Formats: sequence, structure tokens, C-alpha cells
Amino acid sequence: MSLRIGNGYDVHKLESGLPFFLGGVEIPHSRGALAHSDGDALIHALCDALLGAAALGDIGQHFPDTLPEYKGIDSKILLSKTVDLLRTQGYRPVNVDAVICLQAPKLAPFIPQMRTALAQILSIPQDAVSVKATTTESLGFVGREEGVAVYAVCLIETLDELD
Repeated sequence: MSLRIGNGYDVHKLESGLPFFLGGVEIPHSRGALAHSDGDALIHALCDALLGAAALGDIGQHFPDTLPEYKGIDSKILLSKTVDLLRTQGYRPVNVDAVICLQAPKLAPFIPQMRTALAQILSIPQDAVSVKATTTESLGFVGREEGVAVYAVCLIETLDELD
């Protein structure tokens, strides 16, 4: 069996009046992520982790913010397309682990929904999806509530070993 590890990182500025999406779930908040797409930093970090594990570049190469077709796109679609791309290259996700850095709002009530949404898109069991949230103790841009940052890692395996 061939296994590969990837990591990803994404940051978005938060601005008033925008919807706020993380892990495919809309989070009630007075601010949302400023982005070309829907700004789901968790999904963007996961896409980068998956693409990196397969040595397929990054999210910007596959879904550039210069193309109008990605304007406002639901990031769940980007993750689904990333998983499809991995499959064409002979890989599938095994598990993912992510840390969301956000001062407010508290995310604990939304994490089960995020895990469910991500597991469905990735076609892996929910217990293979880990999502954690932390603050930065009021330090830096996250602590000042100016933005959100997400770190993600994943493990992928070759399909030919399984089928």
C-alpha cells in the first residue's frame, strides 16, 4: 500500500455583512470571509492538503481566483472536484485533521456538522475526519478578530492497492 501525507493552510480576512462558512457549514456571525469563492478556509486548507499529498499543486492552480466561474462558488464543490482529481490520479483520502484558529464565534456546536459534511464529500467515515478549533488568546490578526486561519493535514492512499 502506498500512503502519502499532505498539509494545507488558508487564511481569510473577516468583514461585516458577509456570510461565514467553515467546513461546508454556515456559521452565524456578524462577519464573514472576504474571498473570491465563499471563503471557506477549512475546505480550502483541506484541498491544498489533498492536492499536496498527491503532488498536484495547490488550490490556486486548479481553481484560480481570476476565473469568473469560481466567483462565489460553494467550496464544497471545490472539495468534491479535488477528490475527483485525486481519484483520476489513483488516490483516495484516508483521513483528515484540521485546526481552525478563530477568536469568535465559538465553533464547538458546529463541529459535528462540519465533520459530517466533510466525510460525505471525501467518501470517508466521519470518525476519519477531525476538526478542532482554538483561539490565539487575543494575539495577532486572529486574536483581534480580523481573520480566520486553518491548518489541515491528510493521509491519502493509492486506489490500485485497494480495488
